[in-house]
Amino acid sequence: MVAAPRPPRFDAMTDDAALEVARVAAAAPDWPMLAAVNRPCVACPELAATRQHVVVGDVPAGGRPRFALVGEAPGATEDDTGRPFVGRSGALLDQLLGEAGLSRAEAAVLNIVKCRPPGNRTPRTPEVARCSGWLRRQLELLDPPVVVALGLSSAKWFLGPRTVLAQVRARPHAVGGRAVWATYHPSAAIRFGPNGAPRAGLLADLRAVAGTLA
Repeated sequence: MVAAPRPPRFDAMTDDAALEVARVAAAAPDWPMLAAVNRPCVACPELAATRQHVVVGDVPAGGRPRFALVGEAPGATEDDTGRPFVGRSGALLDQLLGEAGLSRAEAAVLNIVKCRPPGNRTPRTPEVARCSGWLRRQLELLDPPVVVALGLSSAKWFLGPRTVLAQVRARPHAVGGRAVWATYHPSAAIRFGPNGAPRAGLLADLRAVAGTLA
């Protein structure tokens, strides 16, 4: 039997927290163990003090996901339930996945930051850095061949800090042996309305992804 990795320790709360998260995450041999050591994480004091749940992510019941959806961070509903993309953005995402011929049941659904930032603000750079070890290990264990990065924060995580979403979407990018598609976040599609460019672009990109998985 494999011994459970210990949860991260943060006796001195510095940016060394990112290294500690990466160390603990890398030692997790499988998804259940990784989720177990992720949930008590307090690497980001402000987020740990205000969250209700660490939103680890959803994975398919039947093994390797066909693709992964990676968003920015949990919102209020996600924080309440402990599951990703279950609020208004999640409902629209599910609808557009269906219209594109994709099923959420075949996807891993993750975020670059696992705790809700206060007021749904954009995650800060140190928070993203501290949380990166969790996502990196999730992708290693799940090994999705295709990743859909939802929104600019997620696109920057995969493609670099100078990423401009309009310049990188609508085509795949080879990152770490995977095809990464950067596209709009469902919240942008809601904000700009049913006839806005983000909704049309998100649907078009999901359809393009579906075409590569056929």
